[in-house]
Amino acid sequence: MTPVDNLFVRSHMGVPEIDADTWTLTVEGLVERPLRLDLPAVLALPAGHLTAVHECFGSPFRPDVPTRAVTNVEWTGFPLAALLDRAAPLPAARHVVFEGADTGSFHGEDGLSYVKDLPLETAHRAVFLAHGMNGAPLRARHGHPLRAVVPRMFGTNSVKWLTRIVLTDERPEHLFTTTFYTRTPPGEDTPRPVREVDVNSKILSPAPDAELLPGTLTFRGRAWSATEVTRVELSVDGGPWEPATLDALGAEPTWQGFSLRRTLRPGPHTVRSRATDTAGRVQPPPGARNSVHEVSFSCPSHVLRG
Repeated sequence: MTPVDNLFVRSHMGVPEIDADTWTLTVEGLVERPLRLDLPAVLALPAGHLTAVHECFGSPFRPDVPTRAVTNVEWTGFPLAALLDRAAPLPAARHVVFEGADTGSFHGEDGLSYVKDLPLETAHRAVFLAHGMNGAPLRARHGHPLRAVVPRMFGTNSVKWLTRIVLTDERPEHLFTTTFYTRTPPGEDTPRPVREVDVNSKILSPAPDAELLPGTLTFRGRAWSATEVTRVELSVDGGPWEPATLDALGAEPTWQGFSLRRTLRPGPHTVRSRATDTAGRVQPPPGARNSVHEVSFSCPSHVLRG
């Protein structure tokens, strides 16, 4: 698990001030039975846990720049399906729109709220509504009192400070749905919303620019994808790709640890990691947002043991 103090924080319009005593969540739009729940009603719902990897897509202005801001979190809450089933979507409903309490101006547009959407079938199956994180209530900066969590999708889809869930028959035209957070897949002409995470890996040890004792070292890191990662390979000092030991994916959509032991001589070194998932996707060479991860470090001769 990633300690809460180490989690990245991203917000486009700042952290809203929310009075938990007056906060409500509505489920509305194309439903038979609109709902309005206050916080005690939300907390009274049967709660469960979901452990999942959570990755930031990065700046909407630089969608191809790698960030690898990624965490692994245990969320406490309940499936969105529990509310959708109570509200009873009408036959015309095709999409679920999530709206947060964060409002303001962004990229020259005023009066915005943060809005994302998902197909109804996907939202019903995948979305988890969380009021806790790593065994404690959500902090304000992470979405208190309630946020959406969409495992296997980039964090931009996991709306914080959730206040409205609206079922519609069409996707909303909005700065954060159809302008930003879209990308055009190779060989296609039409932009698609940024949703499923890419296959990716990150070397955690050694740290960049570390100075280590020469000898036998263990490289360690984490790999993740929208599905199971089946192989991680490391390349040391530009050498051939070598298979690392990879943890199996369990029942939950978490990241997977990997490791490889190597003996290194004194001098500068680099190590790269490359992951492959069950869909056959492989981390691409440098230049892509999920390109192979590289860390440079050194084993100075002056730190040799006497």
